[in-house]
Amino acid sequence: MKLAILGTRGVPANYGGFETFAEELGARLAQRGHEVTVYGRRGFIDPGADGYRGMRLVVLPSLRSKHLETVSNTFLAAVHACRQGFDAVLMCNAANAPFIRILQLAGTPVALNVDGLERKRRKWGIAGRSYYRLCERLAARYPDALVTDAEVIKRYYRRVYRVPSTMIAYGGDLEPPPSTSVLDELGLEPGEYLLYVSRFEPENNPDRVVAAYAHVAGDRQLAMVGGAPYARRLTARVEELADHRVLLPGPIYGEGYRQLLFNCRVYIHATEVGGTHPALVEAMGAGRPVLYYDTLENGEVAGDAGRRFRFEGDRSLEAVLAEVLDDDSELAQMSERSRSRVAARYRWSDVADAYERLLEDLC
Repeated sequence: MKLAILGTRGVPANYGGFETFAEELGARLAQRGHEVTVYGRRGFIDPGADGYRGMRLVVLPSLRSKHLETVSNTFLAAVHACRQGFDAVLMCNAANAPFIRILQLAGTPVALNVDGLERKRRKWGIAGRSYYRLCERLAARYPDALVTDAEVIKRYYRRVYRVPSTMIAYGGDLEPPPSTSVLDELGLEPGEYLLYVSRFEPENNPDRVVAAYAHVAGDRQLAMVGGAPYARRLTARVEELADHRVLLPGPIYGEGYRQLLFNCRVYIHATEVGGTHPALVEAMGAGRPVLYYDTLENGEVAGDAGRRFRFEGDRSLEAVLAEVLDDDSELAQMSERSRSRVAARYRWSDVADAYERLLEDLC
């Protein structure tokens, strides 16, 4: 098949979950002999790059603002893609639903991966939330195939909009890194630091994680890996709350990310909005003990492989950390449960199989 992936910042992944998804899925489809084009954005992907891991790259501009960056780039990508003769297009992000018709009018079927309920993010005002609610309705009507990445989101679209969707999760079985060079550069000891990875946005709670860790005894370091171009105030608050044990290296991707993931003592996942979060699945695939914020979506992914926490009460993050952080036996059992759950539910080969079948059906 001749396929395209639209709606992400592009590959190699250097921003978030959709970018990791595009890279891992696109590379596997290319390995199977399909011709895969991934559209990306200037400022995130080198405009001179034309290929990566067997995928063809098309890099287009966007309006660099919180509200317009995604939709402006996807509009240009849809206009470009409708003239390329693709057999099918996989579009990411419900915010891009208005542009599905551009491709369909050119005879190109579209599968839309809606991710979670983006309108719940606290960074959006009334206009942003209203736009995302509109896009949910369009996502329920326009695509030739609607894709959800969690059963919670699948049930939501069926209950609210009375439409079926195909549930396909993310993969988490990444290759172990060959070295610990990035840990050496950051001064981290394998197996002795805690790890948080996410964009610094309000619903990902980086400030609350740092504030909770201030009440945890010991000298272990907490690496807070992430950042956000449109959340400078929150980033400043994280820096203000951080004590001497908290490391803030900024976003780290690729080999460095895998080194941090495979060697942490505990992974903390504090996101409260979205479907299946790649970083959580990847931490489990790396065999890390995970502590996850108590939401239906996170619980669906981690189940009994990890420990739930809140930011208050007897199951607060600091209380759960105090229970498990020095318990080597419990951490070893959590590690094994993490590996087993990913092996059973979240393998990239299974994800690629499911998308390959879906796209072939559209063709």
